[in-house]
Amino acid sequence: DVEQVGSVGLVEMLHRSNLLAIVGGGSHPKFPDASVLIWDDAREGKDKLVLEFSFPKPVLAVRMRHDRLVVALQSRLYVFSFPHRPTKLFETPQCPAPPPGIVDLCPSLERALLVFPGHKCGSLQLVDLGSAKPGTSSAPVTINAHQSEVGCAALSPPGTLVASASRRGTLIRLFCTQSRARLLELRRGTDPATLYWCRWEHWEGPGEWQGRGRTGGNGGELARVGKVGPVLGPYVESQWSLASFTIPAEAPGVCAFGRGGRSPSSVIAVCVDGTFHKYVFSPDGNCNREAFDVFLDIC
Repeated sequence: DVEQVGSVGLVEMLHRSNLLAIVGGGSHPKFPDASVLIWDDAREGKDKLVLEFSFPKPVLAVRMRHDRLVVALQSRLYVFSFPHRPTKLFETPQCPAPPPGIVDLCPSLERALLVFPGHKCGSLQLVDLGSAKPGTSSAPVTINAHQSEVGCAALSPPGTLVASASRRGTLIRLFCTQSRARLLELRRGTDPATLYWCRWEHWEGPGEWQGRGRTGGNGGELARVGKVGPVLGPYVESQWSLASFTIPAEAPGVCAFGRGGRSPSSVIAVCVDGTFHKYVFSPDGNCNREAFDVFLDIC
């Protein structure tokens, strides 16, 4: 409801539920960018704003799970119990180096993990929120993930793995959250690129849980499987992508894997310029655009 909340800077949905976290922003905000509003879309009537959290500085990211709310500021993270009788459990410093607001929260019922950049360049910090009570927190676990600053990080749905990329954007590394061991290195390419986000997605396969990841960015395609000329050292250890496709570099977007239908092996991208892209890929790496549309007329 634009009349009630004005223009919006950030929106986060609690899974596929009726609860939304909204942060004011844009050209005509009605609420400050230092507040988080909880919108209950299932509530009767017009007044669907049920909670408000205020902070000393602008909010850069919000993450929710069934029992926790995490709010990221420039150099601090706030953790609340949620949604019934919200209470601040604790706050913790976040690495202030850009890009800010890098934080992810595991949705698993068994593992309430939080990940965010550490103060050491290229490091990640993992915090177990499961046993957190007001005024206390578990000691963070540090993973030395990259040599340069962290650009994005994402926890797998069960909370057993964490994927991260540096600001250079040339590779994605996967770590075990229990042992902190590096399990895999995925190479996007050799030229630097901006990765806007990294996400895990899971689906039920024949007899086992399976997972696959996706990244969004600009500055070049993901490299195809196969020989790319002489490779030495770390290039040999990295795994290269199966398939790739490009979207306009000036239009950051988010992606998701397609589910079922005529083309189960597909990727859908929605960009900030209002465009919709659907690409299908085959096991041998061929990738073709199946659909394109413009949903919003944005200049």
